[in-house]
Amino acid sequence: MGRAFQNRKDSIAKTATQKSRVYSKYGREIYVVAKQGGADPDANLALRSLMDRAKKDQVPAHVISKALDKAQGGGGEDYSAARYEGFGPGNCMVIVECLTDNNNRTYTDVRNCFTKTKSNIGAQGSVSHMFDHCAIFAFAGDDEDAVLELLMEADVDVTDVEQEDGVVTVFAPHTEYAKTRQALLAAMPDVDFQTDDIQWVPQNMTAVTGDDVPMLEKLLDMLEDVDDVQKVYHNAEF
Repeated sequence: MGRAFQNRKDSIAKTATQKSRVYSKYGREIYVVAKQGGADPDANLALRSLMDRAKKDQVPAHVISKALDKAQGGGGEDYSAARYEGFGPGNCMVIVECLTDNNNRTYTDVRNCFTKTKSNIGAQGSVSHMFDHCAIFAFAGDDEDAVLELLMEADVDVTDVEQEDGVVTVFAPHTEYAKTRQALLAAMPDVDFQTDDIQWVPQNMTAVTGDDVPMLEKLLDMLEDVDDVQKVYHNAEF
């Protein structure tokens, strides 16, 4: 594949604590998306996609329903999105996306992860200009030209369509996420998305070697343990 991107799906949790963190992150994101766009997945495309990913990641049904009920209740926490950027071990670039109800706490927690791994947190925009903010859809297929044609007929502003090892991957601007997903589902109602998400895709990769490798792994593990952190992207190539 010509571009390096990571699935939204978290790695399989090995302990109850890790599973609990994954469930908590999904629950918070489902709550926010449902509160913003409505708790009906048929009317809220972003919510439907998020619920599909949660189910594939084996998030229990009661976690999803609790988040939806909470969103419909009208009260609850007031979360806002926050993004932090910086340079990790080996001078790789890192983007951290959060949902928080206390920006000062979240910034302090994220900064501590950078500081304790000899990394540097920067200002917003310090590294994101070296990433493309993309809607990404990956699914089984072998004819990228046919997929590109159907998206162009649907007037979707596609960035790129690639095919490798029996998987077609569609890249589009993040603002075209809903339109791209609807066009793919209209043409292929039974499509099973392996990836269905909006991600930060690095324009260039940075090789990380030697002692920087375990330090980068420590940074990523520490960030994963921060409750407010939802997604972490980087351009490191181990």
